[in-house]
Amino acid sequence: MKNNLLTIALIAFCFFETHGQQTPVFSDYNYNTILINPAHAGFYEDADVTISNRGNLNAVEGSPQSLSITANIPFRSKKVGLGAGFISDQIGVTTSNLFFASYAYKVIFNDDYNQRKAWNYNPTVFSFGITGGILQFDENLVSLGILNDPNFQNNVNTTVPTVGAGFLYNRNSIYFGASATNLLGNTFTTEENINIESSYYVHGGYRFFLTKFQEVLITPNTLIRYVAGAPTQVDLNIVANYRNIIEAGTGYRTNASVNFFVGFYAFQNFRVLFNYTANTTQTPINNTLGVALSYRLGTGFNF
Repeated sequence: MKNNLLTIALIAFCFFETHGQQTPVFSDYNYNTILINPAHAGFYEDADVTISNRGNLNAVEGSPQSLSITANIPFRSKKVGLGAGFISDQIGVTTSNLFFASYAYKVIFNDDYNQRKAWNYNPTVFSFGITGGILQFDENLVSLGILNDPNFQNNVNTTVPTVGAGFLYNRNSIYFGASATNLLGNTFTTEENINIESSYYVHGGYRFFLTKFQEVLITPNTLIRYVAGAPTQVDLNIVANYRNIIEAGTGYRTNASVNFFVGFYAFQNFRVLFNYTANTTQTPINNTLGVALSYRLGTGFNF
């Protein structure tokens, strides 16, 4: 187990030394889009809270673990949305914690904004968002006990501000957006052994009903992520939803992993989503199970 921890820690150190801290990617980003794009703040007509956990059930000590808590609040003016959240990401001896708040301004293009389109709430809107936060970054390198390498003789501990921006266009059956999660990069970093790079995202999808009575909604979607010095990552997913009672999907990520999704809706206001990421190549990191729980006020996820 110690060997596994050391291996993962070394991978983490080399990764952060070369490419810098990055925003973690969740397989369920479609259900918590504010994590990657502040323009999604307050998108739905009712406020919601989502708690997402990934990797805590992994058997390998030191393997990646992520936890996020987010809230979205629409204003009665319909043109403003607010969001806030917390993201904790850990791998080996490396831990990053991000506290953030987001603001979105919406340009509405039709008068159908208040009209519920069955269970598929999709106003025609162009949303612009900004986000600001505080990133706490810590690497407990001394605990590894590596004495013959000066890079491991001191721990890394720093706190830096983050600023991001994005836009989102949504019209009935189609949506797309783009964002950057940390435009400041490492401008305010005092540590020499850390290089915080910006993460850039482009995401989009298409919705269509499989049946005449609009009972089954199919949503193919994609996410493209770019970080300087790292390979561009692409997620390709497809999800099927039956009357907001149950949904399932699958996807492929270009870092050689396959994702699976299963979601259940209960008591109108709750949604539970399970996602499983399986690596298709040999890696020191285990396959990962994630769980996301959402609560939406008002009419919730009602069909």
